[in-house]
Amino acid sequence: MNRPHHILLVEAAYYTHIADHLRKGAERALVSAGATHEVVSVPGAFEIPAAIGMVARATDRFDGFVALGCVIRGETTHYDHICAESARGLQDLAVRDGLAIGYGILTVENEAQALARAAAERRDKGGEAVRACLALVDLKRRLAGEENEYTDRAAARQSAAGST
Repeated sequence: MNRPHHILLVEAAYYTHIADHLRKGAERALVSAGATHEVVSVPGAFEIPAAIGMVARATDRFDGFVALGCVIRGETTHYDHICAESARGLQDLAVRDGLAIGYGILTVENEAQALARAAAERRDKGGEAVRACLALVDLKRRLAGEENEYTDRAAARQSAAGST
């Protein structure tokens, strides 16, 4: 029997109302997948990679991580730096450390775009980030030889193809 995935949601609280939408969509996707989770909150998107790196180095109890946040363009180049560096930091962790990370940081022009993408009943980017993370966790488990949802579906397809 394979164990359920245990995921850490790392939520940037800078735009609280948008973060709430992202988290609700993420939690809905986790429940749907039968995964367990914990949530930590950081001040903004820039702090998300540091938090994931700290947690990953401190404990191995998480199978994957989901970054949730929002950066809205303002009048200065601050937006460009925060977007680029948070994305780069997460990609560095994923590639260098082999972490399964779902990217749910919205980078938008205005609040209306953020709300349209964050709401679970609309674009559901929080849920999308969870599904991406879970796919990577399944890949890691498959590469490690562990049975998981992916291998169960693949075995079912092979069995069905062999019986026709």
